[in-house]
Amino acid sequence: MGLLEQAFERARQRKARVILPEIEDPRVAEAAEQLRTDALAEPLTLDAAGPAEGYIEYLLRARPGLKPALARRLLDKPLIRAAAMVAAGEAEAMVAGAVAPSRRVIEAAQLTVGMAEGVSAPSSFFAMLLPDGREFIFADCGMIVAPDAAQLADIARASARTAERLMGRADVALLSFSTGSSGSGPSVDRVREATEALRAEGLAVQGPVQGDAALNSSIALRKGCEGGGRANVLIFPSLDAGNIAYKLMQELAGAQALGPILQGFARPVSDLSRGASVADIVAVTALTLALAEG
Repeated sequence: MGLLEQAFERARQRKARVILPEIEDPRVAEAAEQLRTDALAEPLTLDAAGPAEGYIEYLLRARPGLKPALARRLLDKPLIRAAAMVAAGEAEAMVAGAVAPSRRVIEAAQLTVGMAEGVSAPSSFFAMLLPDGREFIFADCGMIVAPDAAQLADIARASARTAERLMGRADVALLSFSTGSSGSGPSVDRVREATEALRAEGLAVQGPVQGDAALNSSIALRKGCEGGGRANVLIFPSLDAGNIAYKLMQELAGAQALGPILQGFARPVSDLSRGASVADIVAVTALTLALAEG
């Protein structure tokens, strides 16, 4: 069973609550009805939200120094109110972005939900489903333009958790134009620094490693990457590289790309493309709920 099918099955078993703050959009309304009809989730709207006073503490906790009066005004914003419902445990996840820009969805989550332990910045991933049945997590292909070493490590940590939840294993490769110590340059140095930081934490990751060595065990062996060639999580050194790679996979290999889906938050929050179809919204919601604890 593939990761998407597993996500749908897990959603049916849990029937978790998901807040959809953009229900006025016809696509979101239709997706909510499909989620309910197919018993995938219990869609919530902002009508289910409590009074603003009940959520102020979550904003003050996430943003020390924020004045209660400002927190009250912020909670008038639909995305922030919806994210506060997730922070308060009144919903297991939030899915938005069919109408709102990505930066507003991210801002709402940062203000209320906050970041997962060990992660300082949000990132995004694509679930890449190939026609031959192989599946990968690609990150970051939609958010951080030029990650530094610390951000690359953050992306890798969050992506490993994502892969564990969705695929049951996380073999992480931090990609570069160089494998091991065979090359040098600013981008290679950033990848090497991130890899060393992750290994110091006890995470078994490959890097810097070229794409062929990350995916092919015989090539990995020839290039001195013992144990390499099994990666199912590919971390790209820049948004350029990641975005180009996932689009080439779509066009040349017929891969299905689900995302970008946000990761790194303490509770699941996902951003939709403003061109998302009803099917896209349903699939992203199922994947988002699959990332929820419990």
